Amino acid sequence: MELAGKKILLGVSGGIAAYKSCELLRLLQKKGATVRVCMTDAATEFVAPLTFASLSKCPVYLKSGAVEARPFQHIDFPHWADLYLVVPATANAIGKFACGIADDPVSLCFMSCTCPRVIAPAMNVAMYNSPAVKRNLEVLRSFEGTTVLESPAGVLACGEVGQGRLMEPAEIVEFLEGEGSPLAAAARASSATPSSGGHPRNAPEPPAFPVAQDIDPTLDETLPGHGKKLLLTAGRTEEAIDPVRYISNRSSGKTAVALASVFYANGFEVEVVAGPMEAKFADGIHVTRVRSAQEMHDAVMARQPSADVIVHCAAVADYRPKTAAAEKIKDSRSQLSIELVPNPNILRDCTAARTASGNEDKRQVIVGFALETDHFKEHAAEKLTKSGADALLLNAPVASGSGFGHDDVRYTLIRPGTEIPEMKLGGKVDLATEIVEFALNELQESRGETDA
Repeated sequence: MELAGKKILLGVSGGIAAYKSCELLRLLQKKGATVRVCMTDAATEFVAPLTFASLSKCPVYLKSGAVEARPFQHIDFPHWADLYLVVPATANAIGKFACGIADDPVSLCFMSCTCPRVIAPAMNVAMYNSPAVKRNLEVLRSFEGTTVLESPAGVLACGEVGQGRLMEPAEIVEFLEGEGSPLAAAARASSATPSSGGHPRNAPEPPAFPVAQDIDPTLDETLPGHGKKLLLTAGRTEEAIDPVRYISNRSSGKTAVALASVFYANGFEVEVVAGPMEAKFADGIHVTRVRSAQEMHDAVMARQPSADVIVHCAAVADYRPKTAAAEKIKDSRSQLSIELVPNPNILRDCTAARTASGNEDKRQVIVGFALETDHFKEHAAEKLTKSGADALLLNAPVASGSGFGHDDVRYTLIRPGTEIPEMKLGGKVDLATEIVEFALNELQESRGETDA
């Protein structure tokens, strides 16, 4: 069964295995599925909602969420889904499902769910073998449209050995792709039986995040970026030689799109100044298009005072031709010399403007990018010092299958006065998540904000 195009609601309850749900989410996305997440309060003690929001690019449904913003979230989320997947399902969650108790997002979604449901138990072996859990699992197996996955035996987090481990994320995905999965069964039933039109999911459904109109993260007061504004540069610049030729680079804009999406998913209003690029921004992201470094500089400086966070992700040309020919330069096969002059340094001008403003009441976080192909740490440390930025994302497009145009990149985030961490290979969404977390921490510390 192909998972591409499927909409999966992932319920996460409060067990140590909750961290594996992050891996499961990424595996489902790699198969082409769209994933949204709901969590119990206990689950948030193991994995921060910000992690799931960043990975799924959708606000997480939490009990503490702003109910007035989306009053029917417990109905809308499961009705949106083709499959409700609860991973991990703790003894407490299983007991609620079996007894019809619905007092948190995960159990509420289970109660109102009309699509197939898959439950993956995970708990201590003694709990798993208790009469109550065994009874509750049998009750769930008797529910129409509900599948309970096996809990394999092995070494548990507590150190004991026995049944109760969470099925590995890759095995869960393999099960969902198999012919015996509830998705495959639902597809066969759908093709064999004409729709009666009475099923609630036959109603027109909203488009998937981040273009969804039913979920606008900037309106959610519970998200950490609510009321804050990101200014982001994206893409590359093109410096004209003549009307048809220019100096540029191979930046695709994928990293900027990941940054815009993750900041937006966390409630930020996102303003992008973008040069030419192949990657596309989602609806809800305001984009101003430019071409040259000078145009990007002017657009950024005009917007700089109102931003809470500025991330300089664009690959800006360091030099431009001193003069651009008004007509196409003829191909004379003779050597051509082009005199170059420096472009403005947008990052340094932003940090200088921040210092010159003297507005100590409003902390502005500025993050730069440094793409290096040799002597990574030395060059990046020098650039960070000269720029005056709060942090610099050092990345190197030298590993196979990473960098320009790819979804993975080698990177590390460096800060003034600290040891430079080793570079790691990760997804551009992971890179974006690290920058968002850094920016939120900086804003929280400087403004005295709390998590309350």
